[in-house]
Amino acid sequence: MTGSACYNNIACIQKEKEMTDFVNNPPHYTNQGPIECIDAIESAMSAEQFEGWLRGNVLKYLWRYPSKNKIEDLDKALFYLNKLKSVKIEYELKHDFKKVGK
Repeated sequence: MTGSACYNNIACIQKEKEMTDFVNNPPHYTNQGPIECIDAIESAMSAEQFEGWLRGNVLKYLWRYPSKNKIEDLDKALFYLNKLKSVKIEYELKHDFKKVGK
């Protein structure tokens, strides 16, 4: 059941909420068209600025996880940490570093 069929059905609405991936694909960041918010942010920043922004998000979610969203915040911290790692690897490969990871 989706849409109007779920309007008055609390169990159905809860099930839809549980099925939504609020870490990797939160709907409030993808409902503005084909470009995701994180991609627009990356395009608007230098590589160094984007790295700092990713690091800041990792710290934010680690800082607040005990008192706010618990496991979901740890998942979000991991999301941003993994994004940071992939950005660094991509940068090093693009710039032909001999040893990725240093």
